[in-house]
Amino acid sequence: MPAFGSGTRILFQGDSITDGNRGRNTDPNHILGHGYQFLIAARFGESLAERHLVFLNRGISGNKVSDLARRWQVETLDLKPDVLSILIGINDLNAGVSAAEYERQYDHLLTETRIALPSVRLVLGEPFGLPVGHFATEWDRHRADLSVRREIVSRLSIKHHAVVVRYQRAFDEAIQRAPAAEWIWDGIHPTYAGHELMAKEWIRTVRAAWPTGAGITARPVRAAPNR
Repeated sequence: MPAFGSGTRILFQGDSITDGNRGRNTDPNHILGHGYQFLIAARFGESLAERHLVFLNRGISGNKVSDLARRWQVETLDLKPDVLSILIGINDLNAGVSAAEYERQYDHLLTETRIALPSVRLVLGEPFGLPVGHFATEWDRHRADLSVRREIVSRLSIKHHAVVVRYQRAFDEAIQRAPAAEWIWDGIHPTYAGHELMAKEWIRTVRAAWPTGAGITARPVRAAPNR
């Protein structure tokens, strides 16, 4: 069955990277925020316009898994998404939440979700970063900590039949083309180029996992006739 059928509801959840300064009203210009989630919605929304897809964003800046849990019923389960994309973990790491506790809380959240929404398709994004700003001076330690969190996400994806978006790999490959600050300006938050990279990796991952019926490729622009 295609991941994006008629009226499919796609919900993005997470922290500031997903929040993207999204609007808190119904203004369609700003409701999804400015980032990877907006780019994904724009592409699928245009390519599959006849399917009337519904894209939602409930990311909140600064959130940890425990914050998601407190608002999960109203801002996730009650919205009844068909596809649920979650990117969470960097704030847990920076706040000193242990890896074991991060895994326990995240596992509970996903278990609760699958009970309430047994047919939901889960997309889990890896926590990621690059050696920019103060992270540059302690990158080896920070990268190792991130690696532990990514392993947790991988384990949870297997347990909960989710797909994983390998953001760190995409950024690691990207810095072979341009410096780290071109992609993530402070070591955590992507630039516009970084969000484009994330959107492409999300789309590639989702299309590989499930048929979407959309190629999401650039369409040629016809030259205007000479007057």
